[in-house]
Amino acid sequence: MENSSFEVPVTIFVGLGFPTSVSSVAEGYALLAEWPYSRRDRAHSIALKACRAALDGMIDAETARGTFVAFARKTGILIPEPVIAARQTKVLGRQVSA
Repeated sequence: MENSSFEVPVTIFVGLGFPTSVSSVAEGYALLAEWPYSRRDRAHSIALKACRAALDGMIDAETARGTFVAFARKTGILIPEPVIAARQTKVLGRQVSA
């Protein structure tokens, strides 16, 4: 697939709670392929298959992103976008409006 980048990266917690951005189908597929076997479930299987299909050009990157977001939400590793925006604003030294 020519354009396998996500329009908006998916930010997740990895390791000991470190945030990281998943910006493409390939990055999502790599994370899913390395996911521990003992923690794999239906959401994992769907996201893995969708990322593989996107890499093969069978579906678009945003469809795969949607399944990856659902997987991340279900497993508790998804960082909600408002939290991301607040952290970025704080890092840039700006005050966050309520």
